[in-house]
Amino acid sequence: MTKAEIIDAAFKVWGRNYYRKTSLSQLAAELKVCKPALYRHFFNKQALTKAMAERFFDDFAAFIKVDLNKALDEDVDEGISSILKSISCFFAGNVNALIFSLINLYDRSMDSRTITDSMKSRGADIGIIQMLVEKKYSCDPILTRLIFATLTFLMSHYHMVNKSMENPPSEAKIKDITCLICNTINSGLGYSSSETEIDFEKLEKQVEGMPLNAEPEMFFKAVAEAVAQAGPWDVSMNMVAKKLGLSKSSLYVHFKNKKDMLRRLFITEFKNIIVFTKQGISLSSNTSEQLYLGIYTISVYLRARPEVLVAMDWIRTRKLELGKPDKNLEIFRLFEDVDIKLLQGTADDEKQRTSHWILFLLVNVLISMTLHKTQNNCIRILFKFIFQGLGGFKK
Repeated sequence: MTKAEIIDAAFKVWGRNYYRKTSLSQLAAELKVCKPALYRHFFNKQALTKAMAERFFDDFAAFIKVDLNKALDEDVDEGISSILKSISCFFAGNVNALIFSLINLYDRSMDSRTITDSMKSRGADIGIIQMLVEKKYSCDPILTRLIFATLTFLMSHYHMVNKSMENPPSEAKIKDITCLICNTINSGLGYSSSETEIDFEKLEKQVEGMPLNAEPEMFFKAVAEAVAQAGPWDVSMNMVAKKLGLSKSSLYVHFKNKKDMLRRLFITEFKNIIVFTKQGISLSSNTSEQLYLGIYTISVYLRARPEVLVAMDWIRTRKLELGKPDKNLEIFRLFEDVDIKLLQGTADDEKQRTSHWILFLLVNVLISMTLHKTQNNCIRILFKFIFQGLGGFKK
């Protein structure tokens, strides 16, 4: 048994559970060896995780660096497309690498500087894509964030729907998802610039004039704050009880267990968001305005409830087993009420994926706005990107 074999097995074993409750015991069982045998190669789990990160960067850089460097000599759009296709192909064929990168990125084990420096030291400067975007497109740096968030969402959704852990994708399927990613980034929902010319300020004032009951029931507020602080996997009923000044046993009057507690929190918040957002969408009969009203209404709600925003950011990047969702409360279907021409006549799954993508990007942008204290302009940029993709930002 070599170090390389252990690392291969670790990506496979821990990827199955999104790196939840990972242990060397699980890995030893997979390899059919005793746990002490692993210590001859890795002193502890942290040492193994560090080696996995090195492997991830080695493999990722080796796969995309040729296309990154070649893109500098191509037309801007061709160069961007080449890079996106290369990154997409890597993650389409390596679901465990995708999960590893997501978990470490959103757990702050990696940050953008760490990733950039690690890739650059291996001859793969991912900053090239930002440079190419700035050559042809005029926009806030958040545009590049939306590009990568779209790639991440569509790739993750693809692997989830196709159960890639058990069914590795064929070359044909990899080509399909790569084309979908590039088309979505380039064109969004396929609308023209004239269809996105709306009075943002007027619509924002309409939404801000809507009554919002942002004061939550105290139990759900405490749960949301605990999830925002520790994440849904590490949060405990003890933490919630402490926030409420109660004993843990008293919580069982309200919740059956931790799973029930989380499920009821998310269902309650989804219901509140759905009701509030439908009010916003109903303020106009114009498709462009309806979409912006929906996006802006959700942003108003989540900015009023920052602990819920952080909790939803956890949902955005984690596979939470909270039981079968109630379709009537499925927030990811929210934008199906908007008459989007690209979705006319398409299957329900495709409509749901589009709604889910919009919400995923919105939470991503709101988290960025919170961290960097940016303003409403980010929501307007998001709207334009959803409607037109990169095509809406040509200089």
